[in-house]
Amino acid sequence: MSLWNLVSHMPPEEFSSLSTEFPRSLRCLLAEWLENQPWEFINGSDAFCTSMASRMLSDMLEKLRSAASTDGQQCQILQQVSNIESTFRRDPLRLVAVVRAVLEGEKAAVLKRDHHLPLSFHRQQEELKFSLGLQRLQHRVREIQALQEEGPGRDGAVQSPMAPRELPTLILEAVKELEVAKQQVLKRIQIWKRQQQLAGNGATFEENLAPLQKRCENLVEVYFQLQQQVMAASTELGPELLPRLMERFNEVLSSLVKSSFLVEKQPPQVLKTQTKFQASVRFLLGPRLLKAAPKPYMVRADMVTEKQARELELSNYSNTLSESTGEILHNMVQLETNPTSGNCCANFKNVLLKKIKRCERKGSESVTEEKCAVLFSTNVTLTPSNVSIHLQVLSLPIVVIVHGNQDNNAKATVLWDNAFSDIDRVPFVVAERVPWDKMCDTLNGKFKAEVQTTKGLLKDHYFFLAQKIFNDHSASPEDFQSRHVSWAQFNKEILPGRGFTFWQWFDGVLDLTKRCLKSYWSDRLIMGFISKQYVCKLLSMQPDGTFLLRFSDSEIGGVTIAYVMRGKDGSSQVENIQPFSAKDLSIRSLGDRIRDLGQLRNLYPNIPKDQAFGSHYNKEQTGKDGRGYVSTAIKMTVESERDQQPPGTMGAPPEAPQAPMFNLPMLQHELHPDNLQPLLAPMCPPTPFCPQPMPTGYPPVESSIMMVPDRLTPPFHSPSPMLSPPSLSHCQDPAFRTPGPFMPSQFLPGEVSQLLPAGPSAEPQDEEMPELPPFQLVEEASLQSPPPWMSPSMDQPSAAELDQLLEVPPLPPFAPLQQHSGYPNSSLSSWGLGDARWDDSIRPGHA
Repeated sequence: MSLWNLVSHMPPEEFSSLSTEFPRSLRCLLAEWLENQPWEFINGSDAFCTSMASRMLSDMLEKLRSAASTDGQQCQILQQVSNIESTFRRDPLRLVAVVRAVLEGEKAAVLKRDHHLPLSFHRQQEELKFSLGLQRLQHRVREIQALQEEGPGRDGAVQSPMAPRELPTLILEAVKELEVAKQQVLKRIQIWKRQQQLAGNGATFEENLAPLQKRCENLVEVYFQLQQQVMAASTELGPELLPRLMERFNEVLSSLVKSSFLVEKQPPQVLKTQTKFQASVRFLLGPRLLKAAPKPYMVRADMVTEKQARELELSNYSNTLSESTGEILHNMVQLETNPTSGNCCANFKNVLLKKIKRCERKGSESVTEEKCAVLFSTNVTLTPSNVSIHLQVLSLPIVVIVHGNQDNNAKATVLWDNAFSDIDRVPFVVAERVPWDKMCDTLNGKFKAEVQTTKGLLKDHYFFLAQKIFNDHSASPEDFQSRHVSWAQFNKEILPGRGFTFWQWFDGVLDLTKRCLKSYWSDRLIMGFISKQYVCKLLSMQPDGTFLLRFSDSEIGGVTIAYVMRGKDGSSQVENIQPFSAKDLSIRSLGDRIRDLGQLRNLYPNIPKDQAFGSHYNKEQTGKDGRGYVSTAIKMTVESERDQQPPGTMGAPPEAPQAPMFNLPMLQHELHPDNLQPLLAPMCPPTPFCPQPMPTGYPPVESSIMMVPDRLTPPFHSPSPMLSPPSLSHCQDPAFRTPGPFMPSQFLPGEVSQLLPAGPSAEPQDEEMPELPPFQLVEEASLQSPPPWMSPSMDQPSAAELDQLLEVPPLPPFAPLQQHSGYPNSSLSSWGLGDARWDDSIRPGHA
């Protein structure tokens, strides 16, 4: 965005003082053209500045006359053009000063309002400054050449009308300007590298290196022209000045050549061993300076530690690497020049890090905080001087992992380093504490980049995040602006009452939103980052059925629905439905779940849910499919809804009378195996397989499991499934923990890891079944000693009594388990699709 785009929407009265010598109507006609001229950088009054001012005046008059021919007020514009020409023709430098004052006033007004200028404006100004410096340097070369051709002490045609200057003085000024131009090029390269690093966190990045390569090539051309003039004036310079000048020339060329060797495509910053990756390096001055060689130039890639990278940086990359810290396969690639594109690159396409050698870590530093880098190096020969030079460049910091569960913490290290490192730091030093407002910008950029949305975080979101990371619920939003957040608070310290760090929780929200909630977030349907307490405050005064969506505060990667309902006494009560994970939303989308719940009516503050989420509903299939089957649908319900509605109101036929149901108690921590034995005795004797006490966190739940056909005519009732008695061998088998009518899916071994505070446990191992004695017939058993599961004091039963004992009566359907938590539990109504879960606040990966 140009400066004029901002200024044109501001009140003209603010710029009335700037329009005395340069009318605002002309400023409007010239618009962006005026900003694309180097008015601010012409500060002198020498011949070069005067000639530049005269040329810019002529260009302005031509631009105005062209605009007047297409404007309705042609006469008025031509009159103003005539006034400009008569006023500034004799003193074009005065026009430069007037226009510079106008632009300075406009920048001050924009800074006062917005506190910053557009990034594109800064880039344009930097480009103008370099371009003007290069033109000044070319002017100096022409002055030196004219002075040498006409002899010392005589004014050349292009010299200023000031007193003649000696040749050595003029050459020294030109060399100084060359060094200034070199610094501008090196600074621009550093800015490009820094922007490339910020792009790792999702910032916008202009990857095109063509403008930067052209800038380097133009400066090298002027370099050789000036060097030729200096060598021609070696007699006038003398034996003392000439060597010093040549040393300065060599330093300029060496800096340009080494700095123009760049990593164009960075390797992954979180790199897993035994995984292939790609990277590429580019030599900007290769097409101009690289000498043809009988053998191709080869670029080598090596892994280096932070200590080795620091030593290379301190030696200005003059030392060579003594030992690689990791073994990289396919690490030698040819440096090639493409004559069509004019690029000189080495592309690493199938590189593989086979293994890594860890270095000693500092204090409590973990392996995911250890930073490495890839060093790309080559030896080339330059033309026309035939000088050999060793080129080296480091990649961005890399965290090497060996297992996927290290990825989350490794990303935190990379995010912190990319966001808060200095542009000219010693590798890989980064601040330990940073301002909270910079952290907010980083989180916002990362969120938008990962989710791929233009809707970022809001001030209320920042306030909630600050309360969470600082564990301070009494401070105001303004108080947090002056605070600093540490790396430990970001990803080392466990959040109070949780089993995970701030970053682990935030990254879970990123992953969930990216995978399942992108469209909802982009439509601003998710309030998201808001505390449960603040939700209660918002909803308690709203009509019954008002709801909102927020990210779970107590678990990683969960979104929950909070809604208000009226109790039996008429008081409002805010309920939070058990959070949905990405797995839940892959079974049934968030929009369809909201449609299923009849108690949800209006999205906060007062938007009908069908109006808000109608575009997110999936069309449900009706009738029969191609094979003649009646279509079915998955519906979500919550306990409170089913309690309030009679059985026939949910679209299903009335249930048939059922036999009395027995309740298997939920495995609470206050229950013991001894309490369960009277109930489990009819099914199996006491063996090691019987469930042990397990803590849960959910309230009583009616886990209805039923099909919901779209059309059923006439209504029918299926018989209730009965529990079949397990055999003795099944009771003794430790692997008898399978889902089905006998036992709920909560008892699966794979879910036990969720109870461990330190994360997922190892994979359950198969156990050998203990050998059992051959099964004896009843007649034989009655004649032998009592079996081992009978008390010695018991009389041996007769065969008829034993048959009666072994006969298990039919049992009613499995009764729902009672759960307890702060959320009403939701369930999907369909046989085989109910996915009961433990408390997700202690899911794998939370520790």
